[in-house]
Amino acid sequence: MKRNFLLGLVVFYVMISFGCSMDDNLEVTDTSTSTQLPIIDLENGTLEISDFIWKGLNEYYYWQEEVELLSDDVAQFGDAYSEFISSNSNPDEFFSKLKHPEDRFSYIYDNYRELENTLDGIFSTTGVEFGLLYACQNCNQLIGYIKYILEGSNAIEKDIKRGDLFTGVGGTILTTSNYQALLYGNQPSITLNMASIENGRIARNFKEVDLVKEEDFKINPIQVAKVLNWSSGDATFNKKIGYLMYNQFVSDRGNDLNQVFKEYKTQEIDDLILDLRYNGGGSIQNCVELSSMITGQFKNQIFAKENWNTKLEPLIINQYGKDKIINRFVSFLSDGQAINSLELNRVFVITSPETASASELLINGLAPYIEVIHVGEQTVGKNVGSITIYDYINEGQTINPNHSYAMQPIVFKIENSEGFVDYPSGLVPDYFIKENLQNMGTLGNEEEPILDMVLGIINGTNKLDESDVNQNSSKMLRFDNPMLLKKRKMYSSKVINF
Repeated sequence: MKRNFLLGLVVFYVMISFGCSMDDNLEVTDTSTSTQLPIIDLENGTLEISDFIWKGLNEYYYWQEEVELLSDDVAQFGDAYSEFISSNSNPDEFFSKLKHPEDRFSYIYDNYRELENTLDGIFSTTGVEFGLLYACQNCNQLIGYIKYILEGSNAIEKDIKRGDLFTGVGGTILTTSNYQALLYGNQPSITLNMASIENGRIARNFKEVDLVKEEDFKINPIQVAKVLNWSSGDATFNKKIGYLMYNQFVSDRGNDLNQVFKEYKTQEIDDLILDLRYNGGGSIQNCVELSSMITGQFKNQIFAKENWNTKLEPLIINQYGKDKIINRFVSFLSDGQAINSLELNRVFVITSPETASASELLINGLAPYIEVIHVGEQTVGKNVGSITIYDYINEGQTINPNHSYAMQPIVFKIENSEGFVDYPSGLVPDYFIKENLQNMGTLGNEEEPILDMVLGIINGTNKLDESDVNQNSSKMLRFDNPMLLKKRKMYSSKVINF
């Protein structure tokens, strides 16, 4: 099948954790300075996928010039190129082979519909968001802990809550070799074997919680939104503080956020605490909208700038203008609704090792304009963005019917208005504190340890000094320096995934 590879992409600025905002399709039609790639007929469907992979990465991949196998010379002769593709028939292995050593975030998917749903916050879930820890230093047994329950899910009605522990599924103890099959398999339901702390150790308590997976569950990324009327017991200190836990940047959630900020604006909050500890990123567009709601006094000023590969960036600028790779503060949502802006001069942001991409972009993008007080743990370090690339077979964007593969490769680095982009190891907090699994508290409650710390910072009576923070952070249920096992995530979201 002949394909017009111009190029199968919906510019989804997702931030794989970065979420940028270029919702319109990006089609670079001026290829006068671009490599003319061979159009070949491939009868073998698998080879057709490999052809799609190479051409997509050759055109869009951020590190294209640094990966020898993606050199334009590879496609210089049709027969040699066909032989090269034929020798790399496994799509997943071929994609990995073409990745740059520094690339931690590019992915390929064998079902683009599942990818689209994930970027839109739609997925199969039991409604229970959890983390995993090693049970001891030199063993393969795992402990699960509940982070929160998704609003609107069936799990809301179950006897399970934040801070609960579990050691097995269906009577089988969790280990590093079986946890993926037990927790992320295709089974329609699972039974968690719960545990408790006894004499400082974790032991199964024989309580079981049955959870049913809901297909096509649409997540509400606004986990908690409230106004705290907080006096801290001091009659001279009385403030209204907005608290927002936002767990994914989704391109179509601007209206929901705007309603939250309308309430904040009506109540005239004095400060805002933005909790991004479980936010792995998403839409850059949504990130810019939220940043514009927090501020509002920097209309049309540069929030962030994208740096694409040296082959593609000139073509984008030539066809669309320089503003195409610049993200500016906005006054209106994409549907024309005016943004409810607070015009704050500072914001408190809570992060963790799960905080990535668009979440990090929000911190980095706001830093040149307002004071960003960063509390929690060091972030992931995703200063790059991705896009969704489909295998289109014509200029009408018809997706190749012979396969369902799509790619989510890194295509740009993103810097703030001052040019800062160098945080591959993550953003370091101003105030360091980890979640204490023995006292996780209730999200949005003033006594929740991390929120309590932020409130203490606001009124100048922070209850935790440096030694308290370190001691409190290390009490991990005698896990002996437990290592956090992360659920495999894709840090991105629609609109060029960042």
